[in-house]
Amino acid sequence: MQSLHLEAINVKLPLQENEGLYTVSVNDGRWTAIERQEGIIVSSEHVPIHLLEYDELRTTALIDLDGKVMLPGFVDAHMHLDKAYSLPWVRNRSGTLIEAIENYRSVAPTFTKEIIRDRIVKAALSSASYGSAMLRSHLDVPVHLGRDMAMRTIEAALEAREIVSGTIDIQYFPMFFYDPAYERELTDFSSEALRMGIDGVGGSPHLSPNPEINIAWAFKLAQKFDKPIDLHSDESDDPSTKTIDIYCDYVKAGGYGGRATAGHLCSLSAMEHHEAERLIAKMADAGVAAVTLPAVNLYLQGRGDRGNVRRGVTRVRELAEAGVPVAAASDNIQDPFHPFGRGDLLQIGLMTAYAAHLAKEEDIVSVLRMLTSIPAAITGVQNYGIAAGNPASFVIMDARSEEELFQELPSTRWVYNKSKWTFASKLSRFGMEPRFSGTTISPI
Repeated sequence: MQSLHLEAINVKLPLQENEGLYTVSVNDGRWTAIERQEGIIVSSEHVPIHLLEYDELRTTALIDLDGKVMLPGFVDAHMHLDKAYSLPWVRNRSGTLIEAIENYRSVAPTFTKEIIRDRIVKAALSSASYGSAMLRSHLDVPVHLGRDMAMRTIEAALEAREIVSGTIDIQYFPMFFYDPAYERELTDFSSEALRMGIDGVGGSPHLSPNPEINIAWAFKLAQKFDKPIDLHSDESDDPSTKTIDIYCDYVKAGGYGGRATAGHLCSLSAMEHHEAERLIAKMADAGVAAVTLPAVNLYLQGRGDRGNVRRGVTRVRELAEAGVPVAAASDNIQDPFHPFGRGDLLQIGLMTAYAAHLAKEEDIVSVLRMLTSIPAAITGVQNYGIAAGNPASFVIMDARSEEELFQELPSTRWVYNKSKWTFASKLSRFGMEPRFSGTTISPI
């Protein structure tokens, strides 16, 4: 039985404008009050959260966070759930994007609908256990290699979304690979997929035979069904790759500002600064949002370089400073595109902080927004955040500051979503505790 009422005291809310501790209340799955405290509250009625087992947590109305951090549920705005955990079936010896694509496509016909569905469910639940409340997943649908194979993925994805719907939400953006030789088949297939409940239009125009025709086709489809568009853009360390230039033109002409997203943008990091500045300004003017995928870009890009290796992570700071909304996301999980990962956005935030040199105290809050409010806006999540009246979706972590989140990547977390506690994980360590008994450590 879940508790319909919940009150937590001594809550640290890094994304609030005012520092200090808060008392927060939830009724019937919605925030009812967010109140700043004058100081620490000592209460015998509120149970310290770390003392509660999962079954106790689900029925306890009054809890004490003892200064632990609470964030709104993470939003992972770019994933590939259908490919997740496929590494045992398909490897990538060179570590390049092209080999990953070729190798995955070579074995994709052997994946049954059940295998794809179960991988999506596993990846979605893993992400939820680390604190994610919403996922946007791109889907591999190579219609030119067989309509049945492509539809198998669509059906598996929709079934998986229904299975996990009581725990986490998922949006789907199929990667429609445009080839003029298969235009009729692709248009028929994509139209059917969108009617079945697919959320938007995806693709990788920089990999197609004619990027501009691909982008034009994708916009025509998105406008016909009034769907948002989210394209893999310039996932390359070649500075001459600039499909974002064309993409912005179509966004501006079609009035799609605020409904268009560009993922990766790796080539921005390889080109001359003045040209990158021009394209970034064009994105800001057109209203195109960006998603950086540091884990996968660090893994795949620069494979042909020696010595000074280009790492492929886009110009995160410059994009943000220009007014482009920038989110950080997981991308691939344990597949030929990225052999690591687990759907933990906090881990991705740490990689973003490293790769984009975002380590100042004020930068840490900016990175947290790249995992929460910014991707929520990009994906169109309504009434998001810890504020009275909004649906209550949050993750509590065993850290007492925003910096400590990235310093420790706490394994101990408590996740609340869909009007209930969904996950709780507690780390217990035994042995010589890393403390200085009787010693006070002061900053220099």
